[in-house]
Amino acid sequence: MSELWEALQRNAVQQPAAIALQGATQAISYGALPERIEQLKSALLASGCRRFGLLADNSIDWALADLAAGCGEILLVPLPPFFSPQQLMHALQNSGVQAILTDQPQRVAALLGEQAERLPLESAGSLSALRLRHVAEPSIPPATAKITYTSGTTGQPKGVCLSRTAMETVAQSLADASQAVAQDRHLCLLPLSTLLENIGGIYVPLLAGATTCILPLAEVGLTGAAALDVAKMAGALSRQRASSAIMVPQLLHALIAALAQGAPRPADLRFVAVGGAPVSPRLLAQAQQIGLPVFEGYGLSECASVLAVNAPGANLPGSVGKLLPHVRLKFAADGEILAAGAVFEGYLGLDEQPDADGFWPTGDTGYLDAAGYLHLTGRKKNMFITSFGRNVAPEWVERELTVQPVIAQAAVFGEARPWNAAVIVPRALPGVADLPAAVAQAVASANQSLPDYAQIRHWVLTDEAFTPQNGLLTANGRLRRVEILAKFAASLDSLYQEFNA
Repeated sequence: MSELWEALQRNAVQQPAAIALQGATQAISYGALPERIEQLKSALLASGCRRFGLLADNSIDWALADLAAGCGEILLVPLPPFFSPQQLMHALQNSGVQAILTDQPQRVAALLGEQAERLPLESAGSLSALRLRHVAEPSIPPATAKITYTSGTTGQPKGVCLSRTAMETVAQSLADASQAVAQDRHLCLLPLSTLLENIGGIYVPLLAGATTCILPLAEVGLTGAAALDVAKMAGALSRQRASSAIMVPQLLHALIAALAQGAPRPADLRFVAVGGAPVSPRLLAQAQQIGLPVFEGYGLSECASVLAVNAPGANLPGSVGKLLPHVRLKFAADGEILAAGAVFEGYLGLDEQPDADGFWPTGDTGYLDAAGYLHLTGRKKNMFITSFGRNVAPEWVERELTVQPVIAQAAVFGEARPWNAAVIVPRALPGVADLPAAVAQAVASANQSLPDYAQIRHWVLTDEAFTPQNGLLTANGRLRRVEILAKFAASLDSLYQEFNA
């Protein structure tokens, strides 16, 4: 039986009045939660469908659908709400879902037209069900319980096939590492279709008997894929008395900037996990200085999310923490991290799988120090070599740039070039009238912490943020470098022509 289901039943007996799921307008106690899950599970099974897509805003109903599918041996395919129509169609066709649970039926109808018909479904709350006609069902690995789509850096999103055992193993390890307790209140800040929030924001609190607070994304300050109202986010953290949250570096950067401008600090936070992209040690130091309990971690979808995380009592800024208990690592000759312990079943429709010993090449390079902390040195395929023969990990330089309050995002390039250039998305700040001059000062400040071969000589400013919607950012916050380079190739070439002359 599922460890998560056992924990839910145990908590239903031991603390029936405690709140398991807290939404914007409703709450579900631990005593009532198993019955709500069983009702929806029965309705899903009665539909005759066994593969469901889930396209919806964050809500209690999203969590219930996820839990019901897991308890009912139903394959679930969470669909990121910021996916383009082309990405959504690829995911639907690639996974062969028979029906879609959604709070956006008009969007689905516009996407699928006559291919979809309304399916009567009780107990789904705000979610409608639409059955897809003429579905071709691809073969999937037998243990697959969920397919999460990762947009990666190029091409169509890949379907990562995950077993329930892998996801629950990671959830239990993460609960132990983060010292989750029944008194916690976790506020979901990322879309629940993001695997990290799905596991860390739903499964971990429920395993601990804690409360998960699930509000629509707009109520926690997120609009679309990247627009952020940081005052709303800080207000939601305070109003919900959140003790834990998960952030990507952009959210942390914005929160620190807001607090530095005088916004009130959420008083109940004890554990803020940050991951999805590299984090500057200077940003972590700024968080510590203002009393934010921020802990960097590391993982990837192919390893069911988290592999390592810093934690209270075991925190080394500059590292991504100690390995979770279930994780095994080894390193290739070139420094690439190979991970095992709770890896995926393979990509849907592709031959790529973990090796015979269960290890998966992460694509990241790094090392373990003598104390057992994992350090990342870069993304293997992102490393570039300047025309002077120096290797540069762009993530390292970008971390130093984006710790500057006026630089919201940065992408660094320099392959076969005599010096490095960057595409920079500036952030408007109160009291800053000359934004280009402020960016110039920020770049100069960042360069002081970098050796000469890694410094930024010139840059391109753009008002267009890197987002999943415009194809310049992956779902988990990584830069899509090929696309960024293609979009700004002419501007970057002009820089080299002008300043090499």
